Amino acid sequence: MIGVGLLGAGFIGETYAEALDDVRDARLVAHYSRSPERAAAFAARPGRNTRPHETMAALCTDPDVDLIVIALPNEVHLEAVRLAAAAGKGVICTKPLARTGPEAAEILRVVTEAGVWHGYAESAVFSPNLAKAHEIVAAGGIGDVLWMRAREGHSGPHAPHFWDAETAGGGALLDMGCHTVESARHFFGKDNPIVEVFAWGATLAHADKTTGEDTSIALLKFAGGQVASIESSWVEKGGMQLRHEIVGSGGRLVTDTASTPVWGFITKPVGYLVEKSDADTGWVYPVPEETRAYGFSQQMRHFVERFAAGEEPLETFHDGLAVNTVIDACYRSMASGKWETVATS
Repeated sequence: MIGVGLLGAGFIGETYAEALDDVRDARLVAHYSRSPERAAAFAARPGRNTRPHETMAALCTDPDVDLIVIALPNEVHLEAVRLAAAAGKGVICTKPLARTGPEAAEILRVVTEAGVWHGYAESAVFSPNLAKAHEIVAAGGIGDVLWMRAREGHSGPHAPHFWDAETAGGGALLDMGCHTVESARHFFGKDNPIVEVFAWGATLAHADKTTGEDTSIALLKFAGGQVASIESSWVEKGGMQLRHEIVGSGGRLVTDTASTPVWGFITKPVGYLVEKSDADTGWVYPVPEETRAYGFSQQMRHFVERFAAGEEPLETFHDGLAVNTVIDACYRSMASGKWETVATS
């Protein structure tokens, strides 16, 4: 049984905790939050039996913790990884790995020099829809992959710290484009790097909340000549929009993770429906078993199994660094209005 310690008790921390409930060989034994109120609320959840810690360092040195999951804001990732690595613990970090490529490189250096196991928690590639699409692509079902379009949109982040672009490191592109950059790498092959990007971003609807972009689009050119188009938006009402279109020389695939078999018109609020639903009456589209639909449960199961076996997972901090490096180039392109070369990570 792998003892897991969770750093962070906000929305994504709760999501990871729920996902870990699906993992047979893991037990959540300890948690930490920067907010004592959230830490108390987290511990009070029915069926939860975790030990609260007042500091990150205390959780990292807890002898019952084998594997640490970081579910903290971007600006805390490096400090948390340093503490976990110093304690010799395996570490999983939520997306994006860091605020910039150089910061991600430092995070990777820390775990590499400490010799600790690491996993990059990019849930998109573990979602059932994308996993099935990738299985079809890997089997040659649509021939050679030539082009991809991916879109993630919603009305804005849950936590206020994401709106602070200076502290978080960026806006919608960093927050959500990290998903679609990695799904593009997943489909086109990680041995086929993104070498050049062209990007545009603007603050269209939330100038009162953020100085970062709330809307962006980027073109990613791969070494093999293929292109991916990724769109990230904080201006869409009505719940999550998660769509991929993959075109190959012998066919095409479409995934829509936001689609649901349950929908209807309701006149009385009934509680939580779906992440970022924006309305609790009228036409609603609840997503059943959200942590599984978005790949969180499958991701945590994969990480725990690979950690227990001492094997490298599908997503590591190397991938997190690659994503941050691509996004850095996208921000340079937004500023220059030109195609920008992706630095070698």
